Amino acid sequence: MRLPIPSEENLSDAQRTLRDAVLGSRKGLGPEVWGRGPFGVWQSAPNVGQAALELGAAVRFNTQIAADVREVAICTVGVHYKANFEFAAHKKIGIDAGLNAEALDRLAAGEDPQWTGELELAHRYTTALLKSNRVSSALHDELVSCFGEDGAVEIVTTIGYYCLICLTLNAFEVQVPDEMDDPWPNQAQAI
Repeated sequence: MRLPIPSEENLSDAQRTLRDAVLGSRKGLGPEVWGRGPFGVWQSAPNVGQAALELGAAVRFNTQIAADVREVAICTVGVHYKANFEFAAHKKIGIDAGLNAEALDRLAAGEDPQWTGELELAHRYTTALLKSNRVSSALHDELVSCFGEDGAVEIVTTIGYYCLICLTLNAFEVQVPDEMDDPWPNQAQAI
């Protein structure tokens, strides 16, 4: 990673507040989660990190969209940006939410994951938005018809939030920890 992780004794009050919020909201990931992923980056700007953490909690834990649909959108964003850490972390979360591991492997390989129904729609919408920065009226209407207006806003917000995460991870070259499987181990970090 391009930023050092400050030691506990050197944390400012704002960093300590952010660390405590991360540890409190990401239970089960262990205390080392503070230095991983986007959380490790945000400790250098805890005012931004706190706001991003709160939006992330809303997207992950307070939406009406099903967990598997949410994870399709997140993993599709991760693949689009080739954000190793994000895809590796959310592949596991996606599998726990009921996604097929082989479909996620196909997605990571740039192949059709072969999803159907709501999962296919979430993937198609996410892909179109990322590729063109817009979606057709027909595709948007299909998303609203399937998920409702609230659900459509939640899916688009999820896509946008994870674009922020992936760009942050890539810009600061956040590495995949040893216990996670790097989906693209031969990908060069810096350009």
